[in-house]
Amino acid sequence: MARIEESIEVNVPVSTAYNQWTQFEEFPRFMDGVESVKQIDDTHLHWVAELGGKREEWAAEIVTQKPDREVSWRAKDGRYNSGIVTFEPIDENRTRINVIIEHETEGLTETLGSALSADSRRVKGDLERFKEFVESRGAETGAWRGEVEQGQRTR
Repeated sequence: MARIEESIEVNVPVSTAYNQWTQFEEFPRFMDGVESVKQIDDTHLHWVAELGGKREEWAAEIVTQKPDREVSWRAKDGRYNSGIVTFEPIDENRTRINVIIEHETEGLTETLGSALSADSRRVKGDLERFKEFVESRGAETGAWRGEVEQGQRTR
């Protein structure tokens, strides 16, 4: 099992950063290797991405979603992955985004890549592209302010 921890500061209010992050179908615009993310309902997503040189598809479930604070998920099929993204206001116009991802590696190439921090560099690049995306717009492309606990929408 590999673990990635990365963070970045973005020059937008916490609500803007969080609102943009909840627009999962926009992920291919800043996540390397992500071909598509389709939101099935409030708590389920279908992902298509290239991982380790192979095209992979999987279903994921939003486990927790707390406006302006956190989003966590886990894969429901395919290779195991899970994670949490937290949002911390630095001041009224700056936010720190923290990402922790755990994922299963497959084969020598991925295991070696993980050991050499290739996956961590990929997430860091994704966060840098997210920063550029949200800062250049100055506003989110949409927002979902519902809450999710243990995979169930609560509000």
